[in-house]
Amino acid sequence: TLLLTGTGICSQALGFVYRILLSRLIGAEVMGLYQLVLAVYGLFVTLATAGVSVAATRLLAEELERGPAYARGMLGRLAGLAAGLGLIASAAQLSLAGLAAQYWLGDLRASPVLRAAALGMPFMAVSAVLRGFFVARQRVGPNVASQLAEQAFRIGVMAAALELTAGRDIGVRCAVVLGATAASEALSAVLMAGFCKREAPRAFGHDRAQAPLHAGRRLWEILWPVGGGRCVASALHTAENMLVPACLTVYLGRRAAAVAQYGVLKGMALPLVHFPFGLLGSLGVLLMPEIARAHLQADSRRLEALLCRMLKLTMYVSALAGAVFWVWGRPLAAALYGSPEAGGYLEILAPAMPLLYLESMVDGAMKGMGEQKAAFRYSVWDSILRIAGVAALLPRMGMRGFLLVMILSSLFTCMANTRRLLAAAGLRPDWAGWVAGPVLA
Repeated sequence: TLLLTGTGICSQALGFVYRILLSRLIGAEVMGLYQLVLAVYGLFVTLATAGVSVAATRLLAEELERGPAYARGMLGRLAGLAAGLGLIASAAQLSLAGLAAQYWLGDLRASPVLRAAALGMPFMAVSAVLRGFFVARQRVGPNVASQLAEQAFRIGVMAAALELTAGRDIGVRCAVVLGATAASEALSAVLMAGFCKREAPRAFGHDRAQAPLHAGRRLWEILWPVGGGRCVASALHTAENMLVPACLTVYLGRRAAAVAQYGVLKGMALPLVHFPFGLLGSLGVLLMPEIARAHLQADSRRLEALLCRMLKLTMYVSALAGAVFWVWGRPLAAALYGSPEAGGYLEILAPAMPLLYLESMVDGAMKGMGEQKAAFRYSVWDSILRIAGVAALLPRMGMRGFLLVMILSSLFTCMANTRRLLAAAGLRPDWAGWVAGPVLA
């Protein structure tokens, strides 16, 4: 956990450097266009990868308990499925790029950007399966190495390409950025395949692959609620992200100003908000197979210990991070981005950071316990309520309305997921340890 956490923070730091370089090299308006493209791109990425990583981690952890031959067979099925989903998503985005740019985003400059981004999806999907394999094996070194190499390669290629295209059209420069991302995904997949080939004799021995029991049914039971839920949520999220600039334009009166404000929030403030989550994200990844094993073995004492420690640690780390951004949000954003506006957003979101962090951690724990259908329902309702809130509040309140929608959304999802998790595990809330302690600290 320490190795994955430390490297995750390094990887996030590299990603943060990437965001700072982007904001300084392309400006707020281009950052806004980039974030709009990411909203559509995220929908197709979800189609390629949703549920695949969760299925790989959980099913391979189970098969490694049953026998190496079954685990080898399951890994082959998962990799084939991921490659197929990645190719389908890539072809769909390539063919729909022009229509999406014109009718969804209202900006034809986004068309080449979407086409460049589509090229990395098959590699991304296969990498997700291979990372799940190493997490199930409790070996995080290969994941760490590939992520660091991917980030460093992406920053280097992006910075060089933006220097070469200085003064060119906004669409061309955004396409260069997403092209660098696609190239880094390909590099990561190649590295992960090499690590997996080296690990295979140790994990599977020399046994030939055997068909796992009920592999198709077990895959489907994870993929349809997790993958389907993420696809529906991603589609609703994309609709929300297209609606936000339109509603901000109504409030501000100018499209360019609306896109710039959107870029400051999504491209500058929110990456800072999520940066401390690196202290917890790797713990959540490693806890999922442990929670799955404890749940499968009906080991209630171990399950309770894992969940209680996860909830307590999440609340302490998120409360500390929220306090830091509440006090130093404006000078930090001014120093990193030269944007006092981003610092104002940080101050508003800081008290809600425990909700944001707890929502993510509880979601992973629910999937480890097989509660993905409930997480799916809450996610869909949350997205519907967010869209309604955006349509109702942004034309009247502007960006303040969107921040209010974000906070209320996190409150709803966090409460619903946590309540379901505690009920499924048979736990009572520990208000003193989970809430009072972090608040006093």
